[in-house]
Amino acid sequence: MNKVLVTGRMVKDATINDTGNTKIAKFTVATQRNFKDKDGKYGADFPMCTAFGKTAELIEKYFHKGSQIGVIGRLNTGSYTDKNGNKVYTTDIAVENVEFIGSKADNETAQKEESPKSEAADGFMNIPDSLDDVPFG
Repeated sequence: MNKVLVTGRMVKDATINDTGNTKIAKFTVATQRNFKDKDGKYGADFPMCTAFGKTAELIEKYFHKGSQIGVIGRLNTGSYTDKNGNKVYTTDIAVENVEFIGSKADNETAQKEESPKSEAADGFMNIPDSLDDVPFG
């Protein structure tokens, strides 16, 4: 079974490509290792992730640089020859699902540009009568 679960923060906003048929989101997640190095600091890994379709649309809309994210997917390996003729090996995560991690306030603080929101006096976002554009359900 090939299953990967990664949690961390997005290093930068996802790069979105629209092929006309589907969207593709490419992004990197900074994940903390669970052991300390010789200097007593936790190291980090930066797996590259690729999501397709509705998952890519969800990432584009709701996740931004600094957002906490949970990624569930499968490990992909590959290789290519660079412009100097060297063989380069790659490992990335093919995203099957994402999870919201952390608080709403943490993720909103991480966003560089927020779109205007309509909030009620109690601090909750007003929900429209029609939920046709909800990316999940």
